[in-house]
Amino acid sequence: MDRENYDDIAPYTGERAEQAVRTLREHPQILRNFATILLDPTLLTYEQDVNGYTQQIIEKLKDTHSYDDFQRYITSGYFIPSVLKRSVTEFSHSGGKDLDKSESYLYFSNHRDIVLDCALLDYALLEDGRQLCEMAIGDNLIKNKNIELLFKLNGAITVKRSLPLREKYLDSIHLSQYFVKKITEDRKSIWVAQKSGRSKDGIDKTAPGIIKMLYLSQRRAGVSFSSLIRNCRIVPVAVSYEYDPCDINKGREEVWRNLNKGEYSKKKYEDLINLIRGLRKFKGRVHISIGKPLVEKDYKDQYEVTADIDRQIHLNYKLWPTNCFAYDFLEKTDRFKDVYADFDKDAFLARYEHLKPAVRNSVLNAYANPVRSYLSAL
Repeated sequence: MDRENYDDIAPYTGERAEQAVRTLREHPQILRNFATILLDPTLLTYEQDVNGYTQQIIEKLKDTHSYDDFQRYITSGYFIPSVLKRSVTEFSHSGGKDLDKSESYLYFSNHRDIVLDCALLDYALLEDGRQLCEMAIGDNLIKNKNIELLFKLNGAITVKRSLPLREKYLDSIHLSQYFVKKITEDRKSIWVAQKSGRSKDGIDKTAPGIIKMLYLSQRRAGVSFSSLIRNCRIVPVAVSYEYDPCDINKGREEVWRNLNKGEYSKKKYEDLINLIRGLRKFKGRVHISIGKPLVEKDYKDQYEVTADIDRQIHLNYKLWPTNCFAYDFLEKTDRFKDVYADFDKDAFLARYEHLKPAVRNSVLNAYANPVRSYLSAL
């Protein structure tokens, strides 16, 4: 794989990674700014925590020379443990028994949080002794050079979203080539969200266009669709949060879209605010479920592939009491009452009693929809 052809979208490797690490060591304010985002400013020890956190990372950067090093020592060594300690009561993961630890895969996951979905998958893979994965992210998240540096050191593949139609098509071919070559030639795993943007309504459906994009470069090369899917070794992943830290904001956005024919215009710093909220706010229990690779079937088109990805995600999604109670409450049934027997239902409903009825209903449905998806997948 000729990596220079993909410098515009690829994560930092080799000398570029080394230079990025030197930049972080020489400009600790970048890491300090990151620490202020990650840590809770309401704590009395906030300033002390920020200084200590920054200094620990700078010290660990002495052993960091690549994306894998950054993931192991910084992201999984400091970033994820800090998030879990402050906002997660229990983290667990399952599956992956059908995966070869020496093999590369294309992980397709549902998308609930801007950065945590992939970061937590990498954390689970690392705990299981499996290779880490690069992650595809939209260029809308890269607001400045410092954010780009941190993302690129963290394995980010840039998806260019604001191009004119002709350029977007050419870039899709470029991206397709990178994905396929990275997995089949470089033997490196990649994470991609099943659709553009986080799920706002709790309905996890894979966009067929992503699979279509994957095939663009291979169709030109004469590779059959079924061969491409088999060679990419797609693995569905279900990420389940007991509490969505952005649930109310997502509910408001859904109501706005419904009132404005699907249109929603983001405010200037909305992505950054949601990113910070996702990192800091309470999530309760979180579970990662790694599915089985789609390698045993001859797929005819992208719709067959997305149907199998969705089915695994819907069946493997960890249904928490928040999901089951919301479903029973809205459907006026007690089908899942055993799941939430010890759950504080009144406290859960009280979280949303201040909202307008339409927003409250949207939030509760977002919790209930994974149950509906599960029942449909059965």
